[in-house]
Amino acid sequence: MVVIGITGPTGAGKTTALEVIRRRGGVVLDGDAVYHRLLREDAGLRRDLENRFGDLTGADGGIDRKKLGAQVFADPAALADLNAIAYPRIVAAVEGEIARARSAGYQLAAIDAVGLVESGLIRLCGATLAVTAPAAVRVKRIMTREGIPEDYAWARVKAQPEDGFYARHCTVLLVNDCAGPEEFQLRVEQALDQLMNEKGGHFHES
Repeated sequence: MVVIGITGPTGAGKTTALEVIRRRGGVVLDGDAVYHRLLREDAGLRRDLENRFGDLTGADGGIDRKKLGAQVFADPAALADLNAIAYPRIVAAVEGEIARARSAGYQLAAIDAVGLVESGLIRLCGATLAVTAPAAVRVKRIMTREGIPEDYAWARVKAQPEDGFYARHCTVLLVNDCAGPEEFQLRVEQALDQLMNEKGGHFHES
């Protein structure tokens, strides 16, 4: 089975790339969804998080993500501790999902993760495709999509890695400076054709 990692900063257009994967009969494995499921279901993860961050119990009895977020997003050291606790579990869970997808007969899978490189999920991928876009374009998209003010949108954009980070770590870097989604979809199709046809090098079957 071919496993492709899809990453890139918020507002760049990853969703278009993931839609192309689905249309080709592939399965999309959502790294954020896996993390949120683990927060709900993994007792060991909860224990380790509360040993580090204190009681995180929310109104529903589960982990209150906002309570956790309040501690880590203003403190780089705390965020690094969270990642050190959570990332290995996320990788193991996604590896399990890949195995299940393979058993179900899928020939193509995509791992969707903003932190694909940082988490170690990249090690599960035969190739990686990063989607980026000019910062001003991303800001407008985030504001429209989430209804947030411009200064907050800029803060989110500036907090994420620059294009050079993705260029260094990913097999293909796609810049979404297209006039519309249809044009970018074609660009994604061409990039996937290149990846699927490439032999050896960075790309292989997993």
